[in-house]
Amino acid sequence: MDDPWAWLAAGWKDLWRAPLYSLAYGLVFAGTGAILTGGLWLFDLLAWVPALAACFVLVGPIMAFGLYEISRRHEAGEPLDWRGIVLVRAPSYIQLGLICFLLLFIALVWMRAATLIYALFTYGVYMPLDKFAAFAIGTAQGLGLLAVGSVIGAALGLLTFAVSALSIPILMRHPTDAITALVASVGTLFRAPGPMLLWAWLIAVMSFFGLATFFLGLIVVFPLLGHATWHAYRGLVVDSDCKPSVG
Repeated sequence: MDDPWAWLAAGWKDLWRAPLYSLAYGLVFAGTGAILTGGLWLFDLLAWVPALAACFVLVGPIMAFGLYEISRRHEAGEPLDWRGIVLVRAPSYIQLGLICFLLLFIALVWMRAATLIYALFTYGVYMPLDKFAAFAIGTAQGLGLLAVGSVIGAALGLLTFAVSALSIPILMRHPTDAITALVASVGTLFRAPGPMLLWAWLIAVMSFFGLATFFLGLIVVFPLLGHATWHAYRGLVVDSDCKPSVG
């Protein structure tokens, strides 16, 4: 149960070994979220910000490639350069793309589910953010919307975590297929549920903090979690056979 804290500590160390590279990734990630939120504000759709924020977190592992590569290079003693970090090499881009497609599909399922939940509980009537907030916490329908949305969102978030916790770093380092990487990632959750669920909880809490600070906190939180994820992979996967080292 102490391992997730050790991963965070190692990630924090990596973050400040090359802050220019790491914080640049955090700035791009947070800036993208701010721009999307600004677009919703422009079209008077701010009530959709919570659903967008959840979707944004679901696809976060796809945007963390460069952070995994930074940690890998730190570990191997290799120099850093923008080209190698932005255009990360992988044994098979096709297999890596399959995992990315799966994460995007889960995000699309969440957006569709959020749309249906909203329509069911509000009878299809769109509300501005202030009215929606009053509706959500002051009416039975609103509380039902929050409860159902939270349960479905948590389930999809846990699915995303199980799929992506180790699979993307595995495919960046090992010449294996997406199914093997996915099985290794999901299998680790079942073999070590305590540490992995603690790790999922830490990711959720830190991501919530980053979002609650109007994306500013994500400038640090996103690279920290990306680097820590690499160390989680290094601590949980046996290099020789690409299988979980716990069980």
